[in-house]
Amino acid sequence: MELNQFFIDEYDSPIGKITMAACDEMLCGLWFVGQKYYIAGVPENCVANANVPILKHAKQWLDKYFAGMQPRATELTISPHGTEFQRRVWRALVDIPYGATTTYGDIARRIGAKSPRAVGAAIGHNPISVIIPCHRVIGANGNMTGYAGGLGIKRYLLTHEGAI
Repeated sequence: MELNQFFIDEYDSPIGKITMAACDEMLCGLWFVGQKYYIAGVPENCVANANVPILKHAKQWLDKYFAGMQPRATELTISPHGTEFQRRVWRALVDIPYGATTTYGDIARRIGAKSPRAVGAAIGHNPISVIIPCHRVIGANGNMTGYAGGLGIKRYLLTHEGAI
């Protein structure tokens, strides 16, 4: 694979089609089709290719996840593109256990951020949905709050994991 060449493929999940992107042999994107910031950062000239190893591995990861197993993000080589602050937030998301939830404020405290709103903005731009589990973040009052893929998908994922 050439460096900086992007590959893209799709996955049919129980809750809709997912688009995945790979760059430099790493997973750099995973979005529900139509979600906010859908395929952000992926060039238009990317190549559709289901035979890229990391995309095959991501499909296997998703198969396990939707079968009720508990795969970890660390099972995949991921490379989410974002600012240093966004990447700090996304690293904190990976530490949220399967079936658990946390709040924007908790993440802000954990990473030393001053603003839960800034954490929320970074979470909203998470380019690797499900695997970087931004769906596990809820409001301080326990309410379900925004999700780039939609609250219905967030509710499904949290129910699937037994968190609600």
